[in-house]
Amino acid sequence: MPRAALVPLMVLGGALVALQSRVNGALADEIGTGLRAAALAAVVSFGCGLAIITAFVVSTPAGRRSLRRLTHARHIGRLRWYETLGGLGGAFFVASQGLAVGTVGLALFIVAFTAGQSLSSLVVDHTGLGPGNAQPASAGRIVAASCAIAAVLLKSVDRLDAGATWTTVGLALVAFGAGTAQAVQQALNGRVSRAAGAPATTWNNFIVGTTALLALLAVSFLADGHVKRLPDAGWHYLGGLLGIGFIVIAAIAVRTYGVLVLGLCMIAGQVVTAEIIDIADPAVRTGPLGLLGGAVALAGALTALALSHIRDTLDR
Repeated sequence: MPRAALVPLMVLGGALVALQSRVNGALADEIGTGLRAAALAAVVSFGCGLAIITAFVVSTPAGRRSLRRLTHARHIGRLRWYETLGGLGGAFFVASQGLAVGTVGLALFIVAFTAGQSLSSLVVDHTGLGPGNAQPASAGRIVAASCAIAAVLLKSVDRLDAGATWTTVGLALVAFGAGTAQAVQQALNGRVSRAAGAPATTWNNFIVGTTALLALLAVSFLADGHVKRLPDAGWHYLGGLLGIGFIVIAAIAVRTYGVLVLGLCMIAGQVVTAEIIDIADPAVRTGPLGLLGGAVALAGALTALALSHIRDTLDR
């Protein structure tokens, strides 16, 4: 795929992340309360995604071929066992959606998530954990990470001014941790994709994530919370399909652009989509500081992308 075509595709992947967060947060709210509801919502989301991608992998020649390549890569040692665990990051992210979005609001959740993603991407690219060569921390990368952190602070202050408690800040830190794990997930999935292709990478991601979430669901019954019922509206079950979309996009694009540029493009899509959803939701109060926080995160991503493009042009 041409490099230029990947940029809008990566932005679309970020929009899918924000939409999935909204869907899974609403699903958890409908199911019940506490960790139990968040874990069950995550299992439902990942389980739907696993069913869809398994059907594709089993029923299509490209899917079966990709799965054989994954099995062969594992057998000959081209892929080490820990390189196939990227789905753990996805499981953490989906569980955090159900736990935090309903309390902190989608925009703060996404901005905190992108802050963790930006900082972790710096480390991931610098150490060469992704499928490409190590990429030192440049000025553009530091600008993006700094803007993301500033955006989280602005968003948090805005939510506290609106009467939120310090629980909001704690859940924002959970989202930050999910973003940190997401960068590692993209790096590991990029390694799997390089060896086996996107279909097997996505299938492996959902197998690992669903297994981890089933274990979390079992543990969640030791904590407070209750489950009411599964909702009737079909849109509550689209989280898995949206997850397939951005995992496939990330698995393809990370091999060309690296983890940080992928993260920056996705941040742009995430922040804009989350702000639009929150502004349209009458139940969410978005003040000037909150809007400024979203703008700062977006400006940081765009600045870093521009600097990255200039550097690549000079290198050529």
